[in-house]
Amino acid sequence: KVSEGLTPSQAFIKLVERELTEIIGGENEKLNLATQPPAVIMVAGLQGSGKTTSIAKLAFAFEERGISCILAAADTFRAAAVEQIKIWGERLGVRVISHQNGSDPSSVAFDAIAAAKATDIDAVIVDTAGRLHNQSNLMDELEKIKRVIHRNLPNAPHETLLILDATTGQNGLQQAKIFSDYVDLTGIILAKLDGTSRGGIAFAIVSELKIPIYLIGTGESLEDLSPFNPEVFVDAILN
Repeated sequence: KVSEGLTPSQAFIKLVERELTEIIGGENEKLNLATQPPAVIMVAGLQGSGKTTSIAKLAFAFEERGISCILAAADTFRAAAVEQIKIWGERLGVRVISHQNGSDPSSVAFDAIAAAKATDIDAVIVDTAGRLHNQSNLMDELEKIKRVIHRNLPNAPHETLLILDATTGQNGLQQAKIFSDYVDLTGIILAKLDGTSRGGIAFAIVSELKIPIYLIGTGESLEDLSPFNPEVFVDAILN
């Protein structure tokens, strides 16, 4: 049925837009920041997904909103990862808690939470290793980090986020499934979503796993992190 003066093809596109928008989820999904600080946000994702940059963007967004934060460099098995977090911390003026390379990642998370409690910091962002989701021993370590966080602070982590490269195809759904099995993901940050990155895998993840998309990264600058808007997202894919 043609309505509102639209041609049949225009009406069909409008119908598709409405259906896809309903599938992808509601607008203004927000991070759960604890009513009693510190809020703890655990971040997972494969190496190369844009994880470290997304963490920096998130810290920048928090600080811009007056939410103080600490970064926990719990990707201790890769020296470059710890150094990257430290560099971002210096640029942002944000404290970074780190240990020696190869140390227990859980202890880094534990110490970061303790530091946040002692200094009245609002949020702790915990960087975890860029794990291959098909390596069960590494995923077990990720699960351990979450247990230690919870033991140190009831109801934490308040969010467990997966950074997903928007250019990833069906493998992205498999990543999300396995990460969620181990650490019960609460949300997605879709990184590297520029003019050539469609991010269509997000539909499968939201539809099958019921994990909301909170934020999207659209560039390299710290400001390039935006709340997810399903209508704008669908419009960009179709048009």
